Amino acid sequence: MPAIDRAALLRDLQRLLPGHCIVADTECQRPYECDALTIYRELPLLVVLPETVQQVQAVLQLCHQRQVPVVARGSGTGLCAGAMPHPEGLLLGLSKLDRVIEIDPLARTARVQPGVSNLAISAAAAGCGLYYGPDPSSQIACSIGGNVAENSGGVHCLKYGLTVHNILSLELLTVAGEQLTIGSQGLDTPGYDLLALLTGSEGLLGIVVEVTVRLLPVPQAAQVVMAGFPTVAAAGDAVGAVIAAGIIPAGLEMMDRLAVQAAEDFAGAGYPRDAEALLLCEVDGTSEEVEGDAARVAELFRSLGASSIVTSRDEAQRALLWQGRKSAFPAVGRLAPDYYCMDGTIPRSMVSRVLEEIARLSAHYGLRVANVFHAGDGNLHPLILFDASNPQEVRRAEQFGAAILSLSVQVGGCITGEHGVGLEKLRQMPEQFSERELALLEEIKCAFDPGLTLNPGKGVPILRRCQEYRALPARHQHA
Repeated sequence: MPAIDRAALLRDLQRLLPGHCIVADTECQRPYECDALTIYRELPLLVVLPETVQQVQAVLQLCHQRQVPVVARGSGTGLCAGAMPHPEGLLLGLSKLDRVIEIDPLARTARVQPGVSNLAISAAAAGCGLYYGPDPSSQIACSIGGNVAENSGGVHCLKYGLTVHNILSLELLTVAGEQLTIGSQGLDTPGYDLLALLTGSEGLLGIVVEVTVRLLPVPQAAQVVMAGFPTVAAAGDAVGAVIAAGIIPAGLEMMDRLAVQAAEDFAGAGYPRDAEALLLCEVDGTSEEVEGDAARVAELFRSLGASSIVTSRDEAQRALLWQGRKSAFPAVGRLAPDYYCMDGTIPRSMVSRVLEEIARLSAHYGLRVANVFHAGDGNLHPLILFDASNPQEVRRAEQFGAAILSLSVQVGGCITGEHGVGLEKLRQMPEQFSERELALLEEIKCAFDPGLTLNPGKGVPILRRCQEYRALPARHQHA
């Protein structure tokens, strides 16, 4: 890959884009140096913020011609350093492509640009009695393009699925700027399932410029059953018991004592501060279904030793109980200068064992951890508390996080549920995949991006092309 002439690249970009769509000043580029995982930072060569699909296309064609690395960025809420810039490449911000193009209430679909926030889709569809199912905790800010890139889920993914289950088609630009339509408005499309391949591909295979999502009818009724448990093991057993009873909750979330107390201090949701673990189980459907299922869940929790049970009495209380859960990340952020949010997935049957081991690792590394996760589908989100100004604590936090990912693989899970691999989990990929499997992933990457210029250094460890696939500099770039 030849050295990039920054001045020449800037001149070419100025011919393609209005001046206000180019960020060349170093200080003005700093907001783009990282995503929400702030322990990894790097300034790009240049930042561009195109306003149309045609401008994105022209930028990609230019970068492909010049072999300039391109890193796509949505709202910057990612948690795996997947949108961290390349020091010799272009940061392609898609936040200005933020139009809801069409809501089709009959087909129950929405066509949106990638910069539209997750929550804005539901807001746009609300007048038709519809909403968009996946709801990450950052849904007020995260973009649908980023959700596609990471295959995001959320607290209601147990019943309604991840992003991949809720999209119908993508408009995609290849590395060379060619526009492709992946998927269709039908229930299926001929040929290979490229829609599933591209969802969760982390900007390694192409740039999404439009998404068609499925919309769901707003349920007639919904209730949350909140239960405090005297032990983490009891709460973990209750998770499996709900599913075994034939109940499929809309959401089934778990928080440990530290997370519960932080969330209660922050949101005042009415959580039991003395509980060692908390479960939030939401059931939805018709009024009759909800009433029956909520009663069954409450009785089940009671029989398994719950120390307290509260069932939401109205929509306001239901929203408040979820507000506490969705506020858990900022709430825990008040307990230490920094936290490191992990993302592994484990079998539901292993919840108790894994949480016990995380507690042991916490003592070993001398760092507190608050556990908040999607218990129904085993998606862990341990929040490791540390001080990023202390290099030793940064190293211990990384080691602690790596140990949690290794543990997830050991018990039959995987190293990511919805945050992606990015740069953060690159070193754990060989624990999850064999050398042959990694080679196959590399071949897929090369089929879409032969020059290895789309989001280089992320997602897939390139086994044979180390010289072409430019390594990123030292990992610790925290200010």
